Amino acid sequence: MNEELSTYLSQIRPLSASSMEIARKRWSQVAKPLNSLGVLEDDIIKMAGIRETSKVDMEKRALVILCADNGIVEEGVTQTGREVTALVAENMTNGNSSVCIMADRAEVDVFPVDIGVARDLNSGFRHPLLCRKIAYGTKNFRNEPAMKREEAVRAIETGIKLVEELAEKGYQLIATGEMGIGNTTTSSAVASLLLKKAPEALTGRGAGLNDEGLKRKLGVIKEAVEQYGPVCRDTVDILASAGGFDLAGLTGVFLGGAIYRIPILVDGFISAVAALSADRIYPGCRNFMLASHVSAEPAGRLLLDELGLEPFIQAGMCLGEGTGAVAAIPLLHMAVGVYNSMSSFEDIQIEAYKPMGGVS
Repeated sequence: MNEELSTYLSQIRPLSASSMEIARKRWSQVAKPLNSLGVLEDDIIKMAGIRETSKVDMEKRALVILCADNGIVEEGVTQTGREVTALVAENMTNGNSSVCIMADRAEVDVFPVDIGVARDLNSGFRHPLLCRKIAYGTKNFRNEPAMKREEAVRAIETGIKLVEELAEKGYQLIATGEMGIGNTTTSSAVASLLLKKAPEALTGRGAGLNDEGLKRKLGVIKEAVEQYGPVCRDTVDILASAGGFDLAGLTGVFLGGAIYRIPILVDGFISAVAALSADRIYPGCRNFMLASHVSAEPAGRLLLDELGLEPFIQAGMCLGEGTGAVAAIPLLHMAVGVYNSMSSFEDIQIEAYKPMGGVS
């Protein structure tokens, strides 16, 4: 492990058990049926543990979108060319992409990041581009590793530093997003190597592949698993072999959440692969994550189960960009409002609900 990365990871501390206990007690006193907000209650208790205070606040929230190109696109595994990555990323800076429109409604600040797009980007003024480019896209992992190990580590550290910057600006919640043509292929390959499961169980059609395209996609992923599986020493090697700069950067964002104690919202399939990568690099990193929704991609539920995370949206979404994470924020914000503001049983002078046991 790189010395600088090891220094970052050494700062991670467990969740605050005392803050979580106070939050749990607060929920039991709120004048409503016990546990009636389900996963939302659990996540607010977790947020208290992350932030080390029972006073949960998420007024300042961000979406970080890691944008990068993938050399594997050369193998015909996508419906569109990689030039679309740059066009959509530029569109994000103008506030015109799907997730930007959703973020406006959810009052989320958007931070598009060029971590490895294949050309230089022009930035709009609505959401100014953060340029953290490591290279002009990755290599074609069918022919050679997608990146050097040093590049993968640099991408992870870039993600950590992005969280550090947002923490210094007072952000209390970060949603994760990505943009990169070909990144469901890289994510399926990384997931297969991490989980040691057949690519067929994890690989979907991405942005609308036909049967022939899906066959090609599965073929290159199987080759990658056979080629790189025996030689990868750790998760960083896996990311370097078959991942992308966006995946490695998002891995760093999840690690950064644990380091700087900011809850990080997992988006969909690609984000969940990065989340799992982070948890493999630092076991326990999952404790600083919240699951927003279940992706419609084949591995969507499987990855969340592996992480032990329970989502609070199931809407069949697979758009990416952070749309699922942003869609979840208003729900979480409403639950925080109930937690912070609702009267207690004592306030309204009625007897509190008590756990009754039994089967519901």
